[in-house]
Amino acid sequence: MTGKLTHIDADGRARMVDVTGKAQTARRATATGRVTMSAEALGLARSGGGKGDVRATAEIAGVMAAKRTSELIPMCHPLALSNVKVRVNETSDGTGLEVRAEVATTGPTGVEMEALTAVSVACLTIYDMLKAVDRGMRIEGVRLLAKSGGVSGDFVA
Repeated sequence: MTGKLTHIDADGRARMVDVTGKAQTARRATATGRVTMSAEALGLARSGGGKGDVRATAEIAGVMAAKRTSELIPMCHPLALSNVKVRVNETSDGTGLEVRAEVATTGPTGVEMEALTAVSVACLTIYDMLKAVDRGMRIEGVRLLAKSGGVSGDFVA
C-alpha cells in the first residue's frame, strides 16, 4: 500500500490514475456477496418462481455489470476483460444466495472494481426479482476475496 489516495491529485481534485507507463500483466480478482432472505423467497429462487430463473438472470446481470464498470465508477479505466465468471449458489446455512465473481484481464490496471461491481449488481438483481415476496432481504458482505497481478502485489482476504 502507498498510504495515500491515488485518485486525488496534489490540489485535492479527483483524477483518473495515469497507467500509461505500466506494464501489461495478467490480473485477476475474485469478489463475493450474499443476499439473505426469507424461506419463501429462497424457495421461489430455487424453483424459478417470481419473475423467472433468479440465479441465471443474476449471473448474466453480473457479467454485464463487470463489462460496464467504467461507466458506473467515475475513475475506473475501461478494460478489455478476458474472462468474467459469476456464480450464484445457495448459502451453506440455507438463509439465502451467495454470489461469487471472478474477473480477469491482461492490462495495466487491476480488475477488483469489476469483480465487486459484478457481485453488487448480481445481488441487486436477486433483490429485484424476489422483492414481491420479501422486501426485507439484506445484501451483505460484498467484499474482495483475492486479487493478483500488478505492482501492488497479490491480496487474499
